[in-house]
Amino acid sequence: MTDRESSRQLTQVVLADDHPLFREGVASLIGRTDDMALVGEAATGEEAARLADELLPDIVLMDLKMPGMGGTEATRRIVGRNPHIGVIVLTMFEDEESVFAALKAGARGYVLKDADRGMLLEAIRAVARGEALLGPSVARRVLEQFAQVSPHTPESPRSAPSGGQSPSRS
Repeated sequence: MTDRESSRQLTQVVLADDHPLFREGVASLIGRTDDMALVGEAATGEEAARLADELLPDIVLMDLKMPGMGGTEATRRIVGRNPHIGVIVLTMFEDEESVFAALKAGARGYVLKDADRGMLLEAIRAVARGEALLGPSVARRVLEQFAQVSPHTPESPRSAPSGGQSPSRS
C-alpha cells in the first residue's frame, strides 16, 4: 500500500483560521489521532476555498471571522463547488445570526472554540460520516429558535388541513 493510499483512508482535514497559535494547537490535536490527517492550513477564507478546490478534503474546519473573505462566504463557496466537503464552523461566536448564517451557507457542524478536544474530534468524525453535529449550546439555540417559530400547541381550525375544500359558510 502506498503512502497516498493509506492517507486516503484517513479523514483529510483543512483548517482555516487566522490565528497561527490556534491553528498549531488544532494541528497538533489532529496529528495525534489515528484516523485523521491535516492536509492544509489557511489564514483567510480565500485560501480556504482555494485549498478546498485543490485538495478536496473530507472536512474543512472554518473560523467565521478572518481578514478578507469571512468564513460564512468561504463556506458558501466551498459547499457550492464541492458539496461532498463537510464544513465545520469552529468559532467563538454563538449568536443566532452567526449560527444561522453559517448553517444556511452549508455548514454541517458548528463547534465553539471553548469546546473540549473530544467534542471537536467527534464533530469531525460525525460530519465525515455524513452526519451533522452542533455543539450543545449551539444546538440549544437552534432548538429554541424553532420552538419560537412553531410552538407545540394544538392545531387551530385555520391551520388544520382542509382536504382541498374551503369551509362552508351557512
